[in-house]
Amino acid sequence: MTDAHAARTVRAPRGSTLTARSWQTEGPLRMLMNNLDPDVAERPEDLVVYGGTGKAARNWEAYDAIVRTLTTLADDETLLVQSGKPVGVFRTHEWAPRVLIANSNLVGDWATWPEFRRLEALGLTMYGQMTAGSWIYIGTQGILQGTFETFAAIADKFADRRFGPGKHSGGTLRGTLTLTGGAGGMGGAQPLAVTLNEGAVLIVDVDPARLRRRVDHGYLDEMTHDIDEAVARVLAAKDAGEALSVGLVGNAATVFPELLARGVAIDIVTDQTSAHDPLSYLPEGVTVEEWHALAAADPDAFTERSRASMAKHVQAMVDFHDGGAEVFDYGNSIRAEALLGGCERAFDFPGFVPAYIRPLFAEGKGPFRWAALSGDPADIAATDRAILELFPHDEKLRRWITAAGDKIAFEGLPARICWLGYKERHLAGLRFNEMVASGELSAPLVIGRDHLDSGSVASPYRETEGMADGSDAIADWPLLNALLNTASGATWVSIHHGGGVGIGRSIHSGQVVVADGTTLAAEKIERVLTNDPGTGVMRHVDAGYERAAEVARERGLRVPMWESE
Repeated sequence: MTDAHAARTVRAPRGSTLTARSWQTEGPLRMLMNNLDPDVAERPEDLVVYGGTGKAARNWEAYDAIVRTLTTLADDETLLVQSGKPVGVFRTHEWAPRVLIANSNLVGDWATWPEFRRLEALGLTMYGQMTAGSWIYIGTQGILQGTFETFAAIADKFADRRFGPGKHSGGTLRGTLTLTGGAGGMGGAQPLAVTLNEGAVLIVDVDPARLRRRVDHGYLDEMTHDIDEAVARVLAAKDAGEALSVGLVGNAATVFPELLARGVAIDIVTDQTSAHDPLSYLPEGVTVEEWHALAAADPDAFTERSRASMAKHVQAMVDFHDGGAEVFDYGNSIRAEALLGGCERAFDFPGFVPAYIRPLFAEGKGPFRWAALSGDPADIAATDRAILELFPHDEKLRRWITAAGDKIAFEGLPARICWLGYKERHLAGLRFNEMVASGELSAPLVIGRDHLDSGSVASPYRETEGMADGSDAIADWPLLNALLNTASGATWVSIHHGGGVGIGRSIHSGQVVVADGTTLAAEKIERVLTNDPGTGVMRHVDAGYERAAEVARERGLRVPMWESE
C-alpha cells in the first residue's frame, strides 16, 4: 500500500451540499464514511467497524477507489463491490441499485475459517459482518432496540409467571440481575437495554477501553476492575429494585464460573463476546496486549485455546440454567464453538430468536433504521415525532422512542432505529420522504435495517434456529430477499456470508434506500419497505407459523400455494 492509500481519520460530510453527483450516490458514500468514523468504528485505522474483524472495505486502496467511484457514479450506473473491493461499473437504469455488494461468500465445501483466512491473507476477500460491509452500521444503538425488545420479552415472561398470561400490562426487570459478557460494538448495547427495562446488570469484558467507551457514551453507568465491588454494587441495586449497569474488567471464562461458585443470585445470563471467530475471543491466560500477535502467529493453536475457554464459559451458563436462571445464546455462535471445545451440553439452552423474537419475525417485525445525512440531530428529533404520530397506539414503540431521545448519544451521523413490521415500514419511509421534500428535514435520510431481520437471514444458530418445519439451513430465503429488493428499487443491496455467527454458519442480505424527497424516491420507498418485510412474513408462512398466516391474510400478502387452480 502506498502512502497515498495510508490509514487516515474518516468522517462523513455533513450538511446539504453534495460531494457526489446525486443524493442516491451521496447516501452510500456518507454511510461508508460514517462506518469508519472513529466515534463509530472499533478499529478504524484497520477499516474494522465491529465484531473484531468486520470491515467496511478490503484495504485503504480499495476504500479510496470506492469513494472515487461513488463521487462520479451516474444515476443510471451500478457499482459492483466484491468483498470490500470495487470491481466494476455497469450501465443499468435509474430504478436499479447504485451499489451491489457481495461479502465473504464461499462455496459450501470451502466455507471454513482456515480457508477463509487463507484467501484473506492472499488479499482476495474480507469479512463484512452484517452492517459493516454493507455500510449501514449506526453505532451501538443499531442493535440497542433489538436488545431492548429481547429483554422486554424476558420481562413479559417473568410477568406471565407471576400474574398469568394476559393478566398484566407488560413486564419489568425491576428486582432482577442480569449477567453478560462482551461490550464491543454489538454487546455494548446490553447494559442500557437492561436498565431501560429497569433491571440491574453486570457486564464483563477483557478490554477496559471498551467498557470506558460505553461509560463515556452513556450505555454503561460505571466500571471497575474489582469483582467484589462489582458484585456488591449490582446486588444492592437488585435488592433495592434499582436500574444499574456495572462493567467488570475480566475474562468471562473466569468470571462466570467464579460467580457461579459464589452462589451470586443471578436471574438472567447471556453473552455477546466476539465468539463467532475464535481469534476474536480472548482465551484465559492471554493478555489483551498479547492477543493479536499470538492469534496471528499460530491461528490453529489460538483457536484451540479460545474454544477451551469458551467451553468453560458456556458450561457455567449451562450450570446457571440448571439452577433456574433464564439463560440464552445471544447470537454470537458461542454454543457451537464451545461444543467444539468440549462442552457437550452447550446447546442445552436456547438462542434468543426461538426463545423470544420469533413471534415478532412472524409479523415481519424487525430492526428498521435511518440516518440523517445532514448530521443534524434536529432531523432525527423530527423523525421521532413523526414515528409517534404515525403509530399512536403502539405503547412499546412510544416507550422506546421516548427513551431513545432522552438517553441515547449519537455515534457518527445522527441515527435512529425502531422495530416496525409488514405494512408499517413503508408508512414511515413515505412520511420521511415528504419531510425531506417539504424542508422539515434539512437533508435526505438513508433508510435501511440490520441484516438480522425476519426474512433476510438463513442462520441455524440464530435467526432460523428451530424453525417449525425444520428449514433452519435453507439459504434460498435471503437470496430471494436480496433479489426482490434489487427489483424493487433499493439504493444499495448486499449479500453476505458469516455475519455474527461465523464462516459456514449463515447467509444474509441487506438493503438501504435513500429518501431524497423526490417522487421517484417515494415510489421506490413504497415498494422496498413493503416488499422487504413482506419476505419475512412469506418465509414464516411457508414454515407453518399461524401468526404469519394471519398477518398475510389481514394485510393482503399473496401466497400462491393458497390459491386454487
